[in-house]
Amino acid sequence: MAKRPICPGMTVDLIEEETAALLRELGDIIANHRYFLSPRISALKAIRAKFCSQPAHPAPLPPLRNYEPPSKGKWRPRRG
Repeated sequence: MAKRPICPGMTVDLIEEETAALLRELGDIIANHRYFLSPRISALKAIRAKFCSQPAHPAPLPPLRNYEPPSKGKWRPRRG
């Protein structure tokens, strides 16, 4: 049996303080839950992601390094 949404198309109008309090509580519940991979916590993470719908920008990559082979004078093959 497929689950149907309880209130389809429902929108919640919250002021900034209420949104901040809700996100803070969600963060505390998620951080302090014993089983962080449980379906309940996954659902709470999805709800929190809907509030924080800003695109996540990954950290910029470090500049590429220039790798060159060693010079002939610095490294010599061993002679045995």
